[in-house]
Amino acid sequence: MDPSQEESKTSSSSSTRPKQPVVILCIGMAGSGKTTFMQRLNAHLHTQRRTPYILNLDPAVTKVPYGANIDIRDTIDYKQVMREYQLGPNGAILTSLNLFTTKFDQVLEFVNKRADSLDYVMVDTPGQIEIFTWSASGAIITDSLAATYPTVLAYIVDTPRTASPATFMSNMLYACSILYKTKLPFILVFNKTDVTPHDFAVEWMTDFEAFQMALANDETYMSSLMNSMSLVLDEFYANLKYAGVSAVTGAGFDEFLERVQEATEEYYTEYKPELERVIQERQTQQEIDKKQHLERLLHDMTISEGHPVPLKDDEEKEEDSQ
Repeated sequence: MDPSQEESKTSSSSSTRPKQPVVILCIGMAGSGKTTFMQRLNAHLHTQRRTPYILNLDPAVTKVPYGANIDIRDTIDYKQVMREYQLGPNGAILTSLNLFTTKFDQVLEFVNKRADSLDYVMVDTPGQIEIFTWSASGAIITDSLAATYPTVLAYIVDTPRTASPATFMSNMLYACSILYKTKLPFILVFNKTDVTPHDFAVEWMTDFEAFQMALANDETYMSSLMNSMSLVLDEFYANLKYAGVSAVTGAGFDEFLERVQEATEEYYTEYKPELERVIQERQTQQEIDKKQHLERLLHDMTISEGHPVPLKDDEEKEEDSQ
């Protein structure tokens, strides 16, 4: 198909869709700058008169530099959870998230009331990335949002700390695992580009030999492992969306919003049809199970059907007649 025809087809299909806000789910390692990124993105959208709806899901944060519409700290007291359940910091964060998830349907109701006037819903997650990405509560929240609104994952990377091949590969492997777990449109966001430009990372992702040259200078035992892993991640890099931003200066946020728009189209063309197919299969299977259960019940009733038992009066009448 001609690119212009494909672009016109995409624009026409997007114009016929009902207006829905795009959910930007911000995740990343501790210290990658998720909260500061949220603050700058919030300010950037306000300058464009597109006020977002913000959810804070980090119960342990002491202060957020933006006004959250829904804040988990208003519902769950993180320190009280630690005392009541005798938990450590990570256990208390996970328990707080679990408790909040039981009321997440109410959160969706609040968002839905404002959905017609919103362009974006921004979600800030706990700094301990594994607590959200690999927990049942994190999966429930992610799936609930993705089933209701177009949802995009923004994986925030601390660019200066990714300058070495080992930490770069660690971040890419984690990003790859999250992508294949959620199967949602994914954007790799290189933050803190005011400190270290992300050009080296783009080169390593697009030029296999450039990463091999960087590994040649690494004499650690991990070099051979990273060499093998880089071959595995080639396909991951091929379809990966990325943007470099600075949460301090505000550079790169227009490019990031362009990637969000591309990821939103991907949600409608790839994720949503697959989601609808899974839901349809689940409903079909439930109907089959229901029918089989009913058939077993009728069969059991037929087997257990008893024979008529003569009453005592009937037996006496028969004896008298004889």
